[in-house]
Amino acid sequence: MSSTTSSPQDFDVLIVGSGLAGLSAALHLAPTHRVAVLTKRAISDGSSGWAQGGIAAVMAEDDSFQSHVEDTLVAGAGLSDLAATRFVVEHAPESIEWLRQLGVPFSQEEGHLHLTREGGHSARRIVHVTDATGAAVQRTMIERVRNTPNVKVFEQHMLVDLITSRKLGAAREGAPTCLGLYALDEITDEVITFRAPQTILATGGAGKVYLYTTNPDTATGDGIAAGWRAGCRVTNMEFIQFHPTCLYHPLVKSYLISEAVRGEGGRLLLPDGTRFMPQHDARAELAPRDVVARAIDFEMKKHGLDCVYLDISHQPAEFVREHFPNIYARCLELGIDITRQPIPVVPAAHYTCGGVHTDLSGRTDLAGLHAIGETAYTGLHGANRLASNSLVECMVFARAAAKDILATPLPVPPSLPAWDESRVTDADESVVISHNWDELRRFMWDYVGIVRTNKRLERAAHRIRLLQEEIFEFYANFHVSRDLLELRNLVTVADLIVKSAQSRHESRGLHFSRDYPQMSPEARPTTLVPR
Repeated sequence: MSSTTSSPQDFDVLIVGSGLAGLSAALHLAPTHRVAVLTKRAISDGSSGWAQGGIAAVMAEDDSFQSHVEDTLVAGAGLSDLAATRFVVEHAPESIEWLRQLGVPFSQEEGHLHLTREGGHSARRIVHVTDATGAAVQRTMIERVRNTPNVKVFEQHMLVDLITSRKLGAAREGAPTCLGLYALDEITDEVITFRAPQTILATGGAGKVYLYTTNPDTATGDGIAAGWRAGCRVTNMEFIQFHPTCLYHPLVKSYLISEAVRGEGGRLLLPDGTRFMPQHDARAELAPRDVVARAIDFEMKKHGLDCVYLDISHQPAEFVREHFPNIYARCLELGIDITRQPIPVVPAAHYTCGGVHTDLSGRTDLAGLHAIGETAYTGLHGANRLASNSLVECMVFARAAAKDILATPLPVPPSLPAWDESRVTDADESVVISHNWDELRRFMWDYVGIVRTNKRLERAAHRIRLLQEEIFEFYANFHVSRDLLELRNLVTVADLIVKSAQSRHESRGLHFSRDYPQMSPEARPTTLVPR
């Protein structure tokens, strides 16, 4: 195959990712701009639809913005940016009202929004749709996007790379600019050129860099890796949140047991029924996720356990079925009646707190490029994300990025070169990709997991260097495929995580090092700058 023959696709705005952040931005932009939403699988795939717990927002009279801000700062272990935190908290209620106007069927109680509580929150402020909030929100958003004339959705289109003024070779005046992107159309197996004066990265996080994760298979850090390659700073990649309670079962992978189960009284137990969280933290099961995950990890290693147990069976059976219908039904399919039995759980990689560095309008270091959602580092989460702050961050920054784009004139981008495959061949050993993928995820779990050491990080860095050589050689010589592109992105993200972890000589939030067990008096973000 030689250079691609398809005509470039021209739009006002390109959005990569079809989760809550990407679709929110698309709906805000659609009245005046021609928008393309690219998603590497179906529009419904991605992490947003998997969110169970809900969306944090101050909606009750006995709650306050200041309280939500303080809870976020405490969870962030001193690293949350105050301005970003206030910005999100103060715009959260209007985001909830926007979703209600779109038709999201939030759970009600006596004619009012039912608010639940989750770990780290000092008040009930979690707006939800039973225990399947993300799925309900995404169904509503997808229906709206499908019926919006100015938005065109490209499913099965995988981001290959951003096209920047630097990559065009010719010297250009002004700051480096994003001019569009290349995307692999998996149906035709052709790389398409997309051109637009504005691009938004909303591809989600990078949980699949770890062996055990609550994330879907799409979470391969595509936007973070592409932003880094294009010249954007990346911040706080060492802070990977491990959700304390992922279902432990041989027939199931990646099934999350919501934070709300602990919020409604769930207790963590050893196999003999002993409750252990009060010995680790005064907040017990309602401590922030990093505290609970480390406590579980400690107890599992201390007692040689494969898992611990989360028990909500002391609550009335009707209460459990009403509040957690999906968790109840899924566990029952596997022979676990959570109204009578505890749930076997283990920690698993859950959320990427760092990402492409942005300002409060979602702008990155590259003109014409925004990043929102889990792809971005906004400063909100600091060293640890407070439960249910992620979906609201998606909406607040989607609106902010859209507002910034709407206020910016749309120049006509220059002509862009087609993707050139004239010097590559078909891969003869695709098994190399699957082997490298498996090796990467296993050593990241073993060496760069919940508890880290200098030696473990050095071992991981050494293996990453070897993998990078193999993967980049493969990328240079063979036709691209989704598996190869995802592996390329994962090894880039793994490198960023390890480099960030090696540069933090303390333990803070989600980053715990046995070599540096104390927290430094001064809190500083870790920002990596591309060469």
